[in-house]
Order: sequence, then structure tokens, then C-alpha cells
Amino acid sequence: MNAASHEDHTKATPAIESTHPAIVEFFRRQVNGAVSDVERAVRLYYAVRDGIRYDPYQIDLTLGGMKASATLEARRGWCVSKAILLAAGCRSFGIPAVLGFADVRNHLSTARLRERMGCDVFFWHGYTEMWLEGKWVKATPAFNIELCERFRLLPLEFDGRSDSIYHPFDAEGNRHMEYVRDRGTYLDLPLDEIVRTFRNEYGFSRGSSGLESASFDEDVERESDAVIRRNRQ
Repeated sequence: MNAASHEDHTKATPAIESTHPAIVEFFRRQVNGAVSDVERAVRLYYAVRDGIRYDPYQIDLTLGGMKASATLEARRGWCVSKAILLAAGCRSFGIPAVLGFADVRNHLSTARLRERMGCDVFFWHGYTEMWLEGKWVKATPAFNIELCERFRLLPLEFDGRSDSIYHPFDAEGNRHMEYVRDRGTYLDLPLDEIVRTFRNEYGFSRGSSGLESASFDEDVERESDAVIRRNRQ
């Protein structure tokens, strides 16, 4: 593919705000000194993975709540909003990027979240695909390193050349993530489709998950401590 074929993949969109001043400044600092797109992409990935805490309780299913600048300001996000932010960072440096989606069966989540969702399938799990060295590469910046350590997850690393997707097992050998449906890639956030699925499958409204008053961090700490105690018995 030539550069012209990826013109749309580098443009700013209502959600992927690659020209937003705060986005440009934040990512400029992250890639200072990088000399190649691969090196820039790797630094962008870790800036989003670890600089933005994963929090699936604070889901705001509106464009205002999902756009890249909102996630950057909150310093928290879930898989879709973090993927949007990473795509914005890539496009801000002219690296072609799209949003990828899949349905995944999550074998490790909090009891509160499983009860709210009513199932163990995460519909419209989001990740980022980048065009690097002549091919599309998947990157999944959802789980920050602190969360992985607390939940005994294997952190997803990214080298800019190989796909970075969820591990099927955790660090203890327990089932972790299972990909059950590929929903393809999009130039911008398919918000209406996501809202429709979440409403039908989870009963979520456009603006809220209904978990905003709860603390994901506290639930993770409580449940991970319980696992540690059981393993010591």
C-alpha cells in the first residue's frame, strides 16, 4: 500500500482527536527522542497503557465521554476509550491507525461488574491497529501494569512488530480471555452500534454503566487480596 491509501487513517475525527492541543502536547513529550515510527508507536502504547488507569466502571457512552481528550483529562478509561486515545496519539504523528473491536469472554473480572453485566462476555472490546513497517499491527493498551500485578495478569507488551492481544491464561495458569467474535476495524468510533449492543445485552443507557458510584480500584484490591489469602491456605 502507498501513503495515499492510508490518508483517511491519519485524519482527526470527532472521537480520535489527533489535532487536539492537549493530545498533541501529551504525546509529543512521550516520544521525545524517538527516531522511527516503530519506536514512536511503542512509546505511545506504554504512555496509554500505564499512564491511563483502566476503569470499566466509569463508562460514559456519549461522544463527549468517549473522545480522546476526555480520557486524557480523566487519566482513566476502559478498553475502548484507551484504544481511541492511542489511535489519536498515532495519528498525531502521521502513523496510520484504526480502531479494532472483538467480543471477548472475560474469565477474570470483579464480582460487581459480572453482576451488572449479567454475563462474562465483553461486547465491543476495543484495541488499536497501527500501520507499521508495511503491515497492520494490533495493540491492546487496556490493562495498566499496576492492575496486572494486583490481579496476577500477564501484562501485554508491545514491540511495534507483533500483535499485542489478550493472553488466554493469567500468571497462575487460570483462564483469562477468550476471543469469541471479530467485529472488524473502523476509522472512527461506531458509537451508535456500541450503545445499541450495550443496551440490549447489559441494559446500559447511553450515558452510564450504573457503576459510577463504585470504586473499581477498591474492588480489585479486595478481590485480589482474597485470592492471595486462598492461595496461602
